[in-house]
Amino acid sequence: MSAHSSEITHSADNAAVPRSRIVIASMIGTTIEFYDFYIYATAAVSVFPLLFFPGSDAGAALLASMATFGVAFVARPVGSILFGHYGDRIGRKATLVGSLLTMGIATFLIGLLPTVMQIGLLAPVLLTVLRFCQGLGLGGEWSGAALLVTETAEEGKRAWAAMWPQLGAPFGFILANGFFLLLTVLFNYHSGQAQGDGGFLVWGWRIPFLASILMVAVGLYVRFKLEETPVFARAMARGEKLKTPLAVVFKNHFKELVLGTFIMLATYVLFYLMTTWILSYAIGKTALGFLGIGYRKFLVLQLISVLFFAGTIPLSGRLADTYGRRRFLITITAAIIVFGLSFHFFLNPANMGTGESANTVRMLSFLCVGMALMGLTFGPMSAILPELFPTNVRYTGSGVSYNVSSILGAALTPFAAVWLAKSQGVGSVGLYLSGMSIFTLIALWLCKETGFTSMDTSASTAATVGIETTSP
Repeated sequence: MSAHSSEITHSADNAAVPRSRIVIASMIGTTIEFYDFYIYATAAVSVFPLLFFPGSDAGAALLASMATFGVAFVARPVGSILFGHYGDRIGRKATLVGSLLTMGIATFLIGLLPTVMQIGLLAPVLLTVLRFCQGLGLGGEWSGAALLVTETAEEGKRAWAAMWPQLGAPFGFILANGFFLLLTVLFNYHSGQAQGDGGFLVWGWRIPFLASILMVAVGLYVRFKLEETPVFARAMARGEKLKTPLAVVFKNHFKELVLGTFIMLATYVLFYLMTTWILSYAIGKTALGFLGIGYRKFLVLQLISVLFFAGTIPLSGRLADTYGRRRFLITITAAIIVFGLSFHFFLNPANMGTGESANTVRMLSFLCVGMALMGLTFGPMSAILPELFPTNVRYTGSGVSYNVSSILGAALTPFAAVWLAKSQGVGSVGLYLSGMSIFTLIALWLCKETGFTSMDTSASTAATVGIETTSP
């Protein structure tokens, strides 16, 4: 592409689309999606065990709440298949609107749910159903946003372009946890002394869920202004639409599916340890073997550390373009393995301290290192996964890889980490991270460099019979 193409992208009908609009549309969508996802993650630790899974055993209530958190990750591959099918057949734009609506409506309805004290066991059932719908939406969101930028990127700068939707993750995290932090201050809420009749637990926790509908409206407005990506438009103009993209992906690109799934594994495990699990471990009661740090105090530490996450994502885009995705990610994954070995040093209660005497500098150092590594490994994922697949199965292939990995790396991680920390000690959680990261290292080693792959390719040569006839 010429330098001019970095400023303006042309759709099939030659209507000019400013590059800035594409960047904003990809980033605002993932920000909203991750905001929705994170407010659930925060509530799953601090609110839902009290309102939807009450009982005499606080540890069992937390595990039950974490199980509903994991339901979304089962739904995400389903969402990637559903939205991927239409994304590869009718286009990226319309599919991205559908995924945003699915996620946004489910999140809004969670804010309206009655609790178990009001309608009994139906409350956790409804919560689980809406959590499943959240997962469906996110399953279709990420790959569409990634394709929006990678299929319009300037030559040699695809990883840089692809990092913009990745910034939605830390931005959404800051919005979600910043919102909860503000509410805990306004309601004077303390997790260790939570009372069921306090204003925060009665209605305050609902505000972030309900407010998400305003962000969805903004996201829809931006996305309706988009045109289809030129790469997809050219594939359709050549008559390369597939009847069943999923079948073609599994038949002809199964190796890429497996590699993509395990390339993403370490990123997922690290992220959900550094966000969901660490929150439960840090603010949990000392009687249960946790650290007993105040919820509000810990949220401040997390918000500071997320700045490292946001700051290293752009750096990762530059480095992945300069040195290649494979070489760069192998280096970062090796660093994650080493980081996993440090959990006992950082987090053991004997080293960290508990309650008011907890060493906040040590905790902040742990969070910042983990979040910096997270940004470095997460940034190039929206480039490398789409690059593994040709145009007419790219939405499906990248989405399935990304979201099947979420089951292995995210759905199980908070639940497994709670159990490991409670039964084997916190060092075993770090060993779990290191072990999962070895699988990613192997996948990267087996994968070819994708940085110079043309995005304007199709699966037609390997699946001629699968291409739908588009002309007489």
